[in-house]
Amino acid sequence: MRAKLVGMKDLPCRAVDRAIAWYQRRLSPRKGWNCAHLVANGGQSCSAAVRTIIAERGLVRGSLPVMRRFAACALASMLLPSHVQGVCCCGPIPIHFRF
Repeated sequence: MRAKLVGMKDLPCRAVDRAIAWYQRRLSPRKGWNCAHLVANGGQSCSAAVRTIIAERGLVRGSLPVMRRFAACALASMLLPSHVQGVCCCGPIPIHFRF
């Protein structure tokens, strides 16, 4: 519990958390597809997982688990059949928003 409180007390962690929350509310619903890791494995989307990691570990200690998660997402996007609409959230993939 202490790690969670320590991680979210400092300003950079709160700023990252707010930025991800904004992305989840405003941009993610307009993308038209889900995180490849979520589609392939279930559980949390990458944005939700990163919020959890940052809350529990902070920015510095959480950077390696975040990079691992994005690598797993990239791998999941390559393993999904082409007809499944899952897209890696961390690569140079054009995102077409629906407004």
